[in-house]
Amino acid sequence: MKKLSVDKIIEKIRAEEVFDVMAEDDSFRLKIDEYIPYVCAAIHNGHLMRLELLEKTSLSDYERWYEEDPHTAEFIAQFPIVIQGNDSRFEYDLNRDPNTAVYEEAWGKQCWKVPLTEEEKQRSLDKHHNFYRVVHALIEKLEKKFNACLVYDIHSYNWKRWNRKVPVFNIGSELINHQKYDVYVDSWARELSEIQLGEIENDTAINDVFYGRGYLLKYLTENFDNTLVLATEVSKIYCDELTGESFPEIIFLIREGFKNAIVNHAFSFVKKETTYKISKQFNILHNELESDLIKVDKKLFSLVNNFELLSVINPMNLEFEKMKFFASKYNYEPQFKYHPINLNPLEFKRKLTSINVERIDDSSIQKMYIDTISAYMDKVDMLANIGSEKFLYNSLRYFGEPNQKDIDNANFILYCPDFRPDKVDDYTEKEVVQLFQNATKEYGFDFTIEVSDHIASKALVINSQKKVIIKKGVRFNKRFTKGLIEHEIGVHMVTTMNAADQPLKIFSIGLPVNTLTQEGLAILSEYYSDSMNIDRLRELGLRVLAVKYMTSGNTFSETFQLMVEKYKMEPHNAYYLTARVYRGGGFTKDALYLKGLKTILSFMDSGRPINNLLIGKTSVEYIDTIDELIARNMINPPKYYTKIFKHHEENPSINPLLQYIFKGLKD
Repeated sequence: MKKLSVDKIIEKIRAEEVFDVMAEDDSFRLKIDEYIPYVCAAIHNGHLMRLELLEKTSLSDYERWYEEDPHTAEFIAQFPIVIQGNDSRFEYDLNRDPNTAVYEEAWGKQCWKVPLTEEEKQRSLDKHHNFYRVVHALIEKLEKKFNACLVYDIHSYNWKRWNRKVPVFNIGSELINHQKYDVYVDSWARELSEIQLGEIENDTAINDVFYGRGYLLKYLTENFDNTLVLATEVSKIYCDELTGESFPEIIFLIREGFKNAIVNHAFSFVKKETTYKISKQFNILHNELESDLIKVDKKLFSLVNNFELLSVINPMNLEFEKMKFFASKYNYEPQFKYHPINLNPLEFKRKLTSINVERIDDSSIQKMYIDTISAYMDKVDMLANIGSEKFLYNSLRYFGEPNQKDIDNANFILYCPDFRPDKVDDYTEKEVVQLFQNATKEYGFDFTIEVSDHIASKALVINSQKKVIIKKGVRFNKRFTKGLIEHEIGVHMVTTMNAADQPLKIFSIGLPVNTLTQEGLAILSEYYSDSMNIDRLRELGLRVLAVKYMTSGNTFSETFQLMVEKYKMEPHNAYYLTARVYRGGGFTKDALYLKGLKTILSFMDSGRPINNLLIGKTSVEYIDTIDELIARNMINPPKYYTKIFKHHEENPSINPLLQYIFKGLKD
């Protein structure tokens, strides 16, 4: 990180330049992504101490850490203006006035083996002075530019030293202008009280354990008429005070909680008290892609761009094994073979773990990347163990297995009344290829259409190659083909092309378990196009049951015979369905299609539009982050929209029997 003198930093502030710099002596960091009328501060975050003082201190690293405020800078890193102290408060305390900023004794302990010299004290006080020179210049600029300013002054405290129940969040407001600002103190308390911390009960209080008497609040309140400082203490629930061990999950929850709380609170203050023009809450955050985020995204994309699990998992000898299976009267266990993988799993995973996701400031975006990298770890494990028993374990870890509701939904569909639309003729293979080509041209896509007998499904989109593969020799019912085109072109290809239009490539490589959402949307397109019949519905239900039989220990032939004898499937169709589930060593992905449809229907029932789910290979789990990124103009809204969805919105018409069936599915 670039280092600058205090004079240069102040010069940049006065010139309204954006920057992220460290002070020349490393004593503090100041990041300004955008000039906006609120600041986040973590002045006790640091642990550094000059070497000459380290040699004199009588305190251990742990004893210093115990009274410092570790991780407080992480809580606020995602905001446009952040200032953090890097030096330990035991060198000089930025929250005390200069006369008391250098301790001799603190919390009942002598700080130094021998007294500090006047020169050593002065060096520390010079740092203190320089910090406040910069803070003064910053607030002066913001007040002058926007008429008012808000400062979130974040600290932490050791709750275990208290012998009574104490709050998780405490606001100290004793020294502020109560008549002018109490409304914002109260609203800040409400926002903090809404932060969810898992099983930890969130008690929020005002002037309980601390009263807001620190020097930062006092200095800014005395020097600026229109600046509100909210001194906020977080109890150290996010670490073990006795050992120094940090709890990453709680740190993330606090980061995410502060993000929502500050966005809501600052929006209200800025809109009412300042001249800053703002229309949406997320405009409170910086609305440009950070360079570190772009670097992480590019590195991840370059690493996994050509990683296609589905193209590798399809058996090379699918048809040959089918011949042997049928010749054996269904008693032979197919021995599928796969293309060799050109991948060193350990090296690949090492490269994944080397991606510096911690450099992404925004907590929601960071989590999305962490989860995606973790998902690719699981995919690598699947790929490395293809054809072995371990493959099933890794598939279960990534895709999961059917739960009781999934089984109940599958059985519900199997017991639904038979309905078959008027019989129509089949398309030839050549006609199907032409229809797919016409559909891609209608959308304006440049995709390759290929025919192959090496896939278990009737059609497959390979995203990285922009290719659609049609299964050779399959007869395509005309009604079914309509739904298949909507499924493959209208959803899978649309999301592929929308992802290619995004500045962040994570939406091309796919968010974790995006199968659930993507296949849910794809089945919805079949539903809206009225191309489903009872056979297609039964197939979705039977896939769930086949996965359940497989995970329960059934052999290929046992599951196949259940499909034929118990569920009356035609043997050729039963073979391909069973092969889909048993390929690789046990592929549980097919249990997600029916669940995905119910997930999307429930999502729509909540009143939320599905548009933004089409921006790429997305997951419903991350829709709030996706919506936020679009609102902040960091990614693009979908360029292409599924035509059958648009048609349905303009002319809603649903088969009443299908509607009844889908309404009967359990959430």
